[in-house]
Amino acid sequence: MKWLWVLMAAFALTASAADVSGTWKGSAETQNGTIERTFVFKADGNKLTGETTSNMFGKSTIEGGKVDGDNLSFHLTVNMGGQEARVDYKGNVVDANTIKFQVEVQDLGQTLELIVKRVP
Repeated sequence: MKWLWVLMAAFALTASAADVSGTWKGSAETQNGTIERTFVFKADGNKLTGETTSNMFGKSTIEGGKVDGDNLSFHLTVNMGGQEARVDYKGNVVDANTIKFQVEVQDLGQTLELIVKRVP
C-alpha cells in the first residue's frame, strides 16, 4: 500500500508539470544589441530537452533541463568570441503562451530578463 501512495504522488507531480513542448520565440536588449532566440522544447514528465537558436550565438543544446510545475530551468553553452560561456535560464510559465526567464551569463556576471511567446 505504501508503494501505491508513492506512485500516485509521483504521477501527480508529473501530471502537474506545465506543457511547454513546442516552439517559443523572444528577444532581449543587451549591451551588445538585441538578442533574438528561438527555443524548441520537448518536455517528458519533469525532464526538459531541446535546442535553441540565437541570432548572435547560433544553435545550442538545452542541458540539465527540468520542469517543476510552472517553473523551468536549464543551461546552454554558447560561443562568445571564441570562448565558451555557460548561460543559465530560470523561467516561470506566465500563461499557456508566455514564459518569463531570468537569464544569467555566469562568466560575465550579467543577468537579463527574456520573455518568450509560443509560436502557433
